[in-house]
This record gives sequence, structure tokens and C-alpha cells, in this order.
Amino acid sequence: MTTQTKPVIGVPASSEKQAKPYIDALTPWEAEPLLLLPGGISSNEALDRMDGLLLIGGADVHPHRYGQEPDPTAGLELDEPRDALDIALLEGALARNMPAVGICRGMQILNVVAGGTLTQHLTGHRNEAPDATSKSMQHRIWIAPGSKLASVVGAGGQVRVNSLHHQGLMEAQRAEKLMTTAYGVSDGLVEALESPHHRFVVAVQCHPELKDGLPEQFQRLFAALVYQSANPDG
Repeated sequence: MTTQTKPVIGVPASSEKQAKPYIDALTPWEAEPLLLLPGGISSNEALDRMDGLLLIGGADVHPHRYGQEPDPTAGLELDEPRDALDIALLEGALARNMPAVGICRGMQILNVVAGGTLTQHLTGHRNEAPDATSKSMQHRIWIAPGSKLASVVGAGGQVRVNSLHHQGLMEAQRAEKLMTTAYGVSDGLVEALESPHHRFVVAVQCHPELKDGLPEQFQRLFAALVYQSANPDG
């Protein structure tokens, strides 16, 4: 735990530009974002400075990380230095029981680190035109009542969220150490995971940093991460 007034939230990314929407989503909640790039400070040094971890979207997780060969038809965009950074930080955060939130790729990284696998390509889920507010690129999910996600966003049940991914997982691919806390209504895809073995580890497939693409209460994910990071004993 750092001695700073604001909790320090580590944000690993491939570039400053990629991290900006997530950092912008954190700052209204009185956080001190710590941008972490491949080739920068070591993961151990970063973890010593951090109070919480935000795993953001980005490139596809390399299939070698979950024991598969890349599918040449999947249209994979890979970034192995980013994989190494995210995984080292998440493993360290879990070992320290540090609060963590994963978004899109971040949820996939959580599943892989915990021992699960991924589907390398999902047809019709990635929005090729960058309009996350288009209803044609949104879908309904069901959030489990009583889950940490439900407590953060205010309720369980069905909500409409954005769709900006082409990888994901079904229940059979979920790591046994994790709990599924949201599903796609139409296809059964896992839409949220959390760890029952840690104080606050929650991940979602959608993109709450894009405020217009899903219900406003999803902004509370960032607030909850900051609060949990600032109150390790609360």
C-alpha cells in the first residue's frame, strides 16, 4: 500500500493513446493512474507502487498462453510484450489480494491466468465501424443477482451493453477458480467473471470506458475499483 492520498491504479497498455479512455474513466473518482508500458519499470516495482490494477482492452491474447496454436483464419492481432506485462501484473496482484478490474481483453487475461481457454474468433461480435452506441452492435446480457458485479452496477437481471470484441469464452472454457456472473442472453457467452477467492476481482467483456455504449451505472466499476484500492481493510 502506498502512502499517497489517492490510490494508485496500475493501467498496463501498449501505448499512452490506448490507455487514455481508461485513465479518463478513472480520474473522476480521485484515482492516481499509473501508466505501465512494455519495457518500462519491472512488474515487481510497479506492484510495490500500486493499490489496484485495471486491465484494459487491446490486442488478442496469444493462443500459446492457453495451450493452443494460432488459428490462421481467426484474424488475430497479437502483442506478446503486452501479454507478458499483463500476466505478470495480474499474477502479482492476485498473490497480494490487490483489487483488480478487467475489461474485454482484461477479462480474457483473467480467465487464461486462472487456467481457462478462449475462443479465438467469434463471428459478428466485433464492431468494425467504431460506433459503440449503434444498437446493431449492442446485445443483452444477464447479470447474476448477488454477484459483485450486480452490487456494483446496482441490480442483477438483463441490461444492454456494447460489443467490441471478437474473442471470448463459453462456460466450458471458464477457469474453475472463477465464477461466471453474466451471460449473453442470445448466445450464452460469458460476459463477466469474478474470483471468489479474492477480495475484489471483477471482469467484464463489455467496454464501460465508452460511456455512451451501455448503462451509466457501469461507470461504478471504476468507482468500485478506486474505493476498494483506497480501503484495503474495508
